Amino acid sequence: MAQGGGGSCKVAVKSHSKYANYDTSTMKAEIGSAPIVKRAEKHSIDDVHELLRCPTCADSMFPPIHQCPNGHTMCTNCRRVHNCCPTCRIELGNIRCLALEKVAESLELPCRYQNLGCNELLPYYSKIKHEKQCSSRPYTCPYASSECCVTGDIPFLMAHLKEEHSVDMHDGCTFNHRYVKSNPHEVENATWMLTVFNCFGRQFCLHFEAYLLGASSPVYMAFVRFMGEEKDAKKFGYTLEVGSFGRKLMWQGVPRSIRDCHKKVRDSQDGLIIPRSLALYFSAGDNRELKLRVTGRIWKV
Repeated sequence: MAQGGGGSCKVAVKSHSKYANYDTSTMKAEIGSAPIVKRAEKHSIDDVHELLRCPTCADSMFPPIHQCPNGHTMCTNCRRVHNCCPTCRIELGNIRCLALEKVAESLELPCRYQNLGCNELLPYYSKIKHEKQCSSRPYTCPYASSECCVTGDIPFLMAHLKEEHSVDMHDGCTFNHRYVKSNPHEVENATWMLTVFNCFGRQFCLHFEAYLLGASSPVYMAFVRFMGEEKDAKKFGYTLEVGSFGRKLMWQGVPRSIRDCHKKVRDSQDGLIIPRSLALYFSAGDNRELKLRVTGRIWKV
């Protein structure tokens, strides 16, 4: 009995009356070996998870999980494109691996973003859905005028915006920006400026750009995005104003999370939109230069 592992220890503890003369030092030795059982359980879960990877494409498999007559498994997507088993080349039938599907139902796995702060333990079949919406998943760089695919958490993106995109950073909840363009008749669907504001301990992106609204004349648009989750963005509001010669356009709204891409926010027209004719009027009306001053503020709801 002294050579037994953690399993013997559990039996001994639960049935102490049956083993009244059990050697105490042996029990302590077996209790000390309990982490070995935990490590073995972890390896066992990892092994099962590996079995749930499609041998053909390496993606995780979800019901229906298919198998060939020799027992080689594959995912639904691979089954659609293969008539023969990629492993043994035998012709595939219509066989489901019900045993592996049942095993998958019993698994709980950590979120892939565990190292970014998510501590959720998820049923196998819920894992992918959770990870698509996980609040700990990385954010995409909010700089809109380039195809930047950099991702990371907010502190990383702040440093990235400053160092790689030379974005202006400001402290405070009010702003007053002047936008000038020498030839307002040239529009290339490009962001002219992105400015980041630090206020209330959070970060906000102010976008200003010109773009073509359908086949009509260009319009100018300003809007604010929140560097964080949508549920936190709803805790803030903002206003934007532009005007001159006794006239004023104003927009009041809720900042959109940077989870919504720049194009999605722009195309939904969720911001201050200035028709070109009015923008040129605000610029002194000579049609030769765009000079707009956009003011605004951000507040906590």
